[in-house]
Amino acid sequence: MNVVELIIKKRNGLHFTREEIFFFIDSFTSGKIPDYQFSALLMAICIKGMDKKETSYLTEAMLYSGKVINLDKIKGSKIDKHSTGGVGDKTSLILAPIVASVGVNVPMISGRGLGHTGGTLDKLDSIPGFRTNLNLADYKNVLRKCGTVLIGQTKEIAPADKLIYQLRDVTGTVESMPLINGSIMSKKLAEGIDGLVLDVKTGSGAMMRKTSDAVSLAKLLISTAKSFNIKVIVFITDMNQPLGNYIGNWLEVKESIKVLKGETDGDLLKLSLSLAGAMIYLGGKAYSINEGKELAKQQIKNGAAFNKFLEVVNLQGGKTKFILNPEKYPKPKFVKKVRAERGGFLQAFDNHEIGMASLELGAGRKTLKDKIDPKAGIIIKKKIGDRVKKSEIIAELHSDSELKIKIAGKMILNSISYSNKKVTVPRLIKKIII
Repeated sequence: MNVVELIIKKRNGLHFTREEIFFFIDSFTSGKIPDYQFSALLMAICIKGMDKKETSYLTEAMLYSGKVINLDKIKGSKIDKHSTGGVGDKTSLILAPIVASVGVNVPMISGRGLGHTGGTLDKLDSIPGFRTNLNLADYKNVLRKCGTVLIGQTKEIAPADKLIYQLRDVTGTVESMPLINGSIMSKKLAEGIDGLVLDVKTGSGAMMRKTSDAVSLAKLLISTAKSFNIKVIVFITDMNQPLGNYIGNWLEVKESIKVLKGETDGDLLKLSLSLAGAMIYLGGKAYSINEGKELAKQQIKNGAAFNKFLEVVNLQGGKTKFILNPEKYPKPKFVKKVRAERGGFLQAFDNHEIGMASLELGAGRKTLKDKIDPKAGIIIKKKIGDRVKKSEIIAELHSDSELKIKIAGKMILNSISYSNKKVTVPRLIKKIII
């Protein structure tokens, strides 16, 4: 087979065979196809799409590009969660310790930032010493000891996705449903899990801006999970504004600590409890999602969730002194307060632009070679529906670059719109599909 012919075939809207998909996944993973050709193939897939058979073959090829982990020797259910990504979405850091603290194993293989959305691995990397590149033996050992483990793809686990993920981030091919499905499910199926909770975002800061598209993706993910005998629950949730108030890698770790210690409430806590409840339910430790939520609340209140986070950070080499005392973390060189240009009720965010402002500050990548500044990011001071006075602080920007702060400040102001009348706050959880 010839990769150029395959690019042309998809460009012309034709369908790939199983053999063709396995060929280009295997060839790219082994280094036989250069980045520029595979980028062209990704763009063709993004524009022309894939049917259900092609999508299934793609997921299968990506899954079997590496090892599928067998966790049968570890007692208890194994349940994970995955989000399609958004601005300020750090729920994985909160869910893993909560759910593990009630006796449900959470083996979590995560990814890095994609486009304007943050990545769990980048957040974990902001914790000094934290190792996300564990080998399979260490992966199982950490999981056995504390009930959860948080790593990224390795040469052994879904290696095709790791390579494709990096290219999608910098080639404008993030939003393709077949590529999203293949990326999520190849990682998750490789983990050795029994069940999966999926958080499919919709809105201005999501890959799926329309709720109808989010539902379509949810159904595709459910179909794939069930074909591999994996129990699944899907939440369709709002991403028309940042989740929580902190955006940027260390800032999001810091906000996760606040949630785990019971020091904050709001939309981040509400969603985290609902997702945790679903995971606990799938893991057999509750008779319903609501009962799971109550158990999750209890684990935060009694300190078990935060202690579990300390345990996994320690086991994976992270310096727990920064988790115990976040204020000791290195500070950015520059902090700027962004003030409202007019008064009124905050009506809407262009949440994609908020994410891009965070990327501009150094919290994400524009090219494969870009280095992330873990200190960079945004603290949002107002949410949709809040009353705002002229010149009131609406955001705080963190960066080591004064120029980047100036650019990001303008982006923040341009991303916000106001109303003279009270506005309706978007519903956080739009739909649950079981």
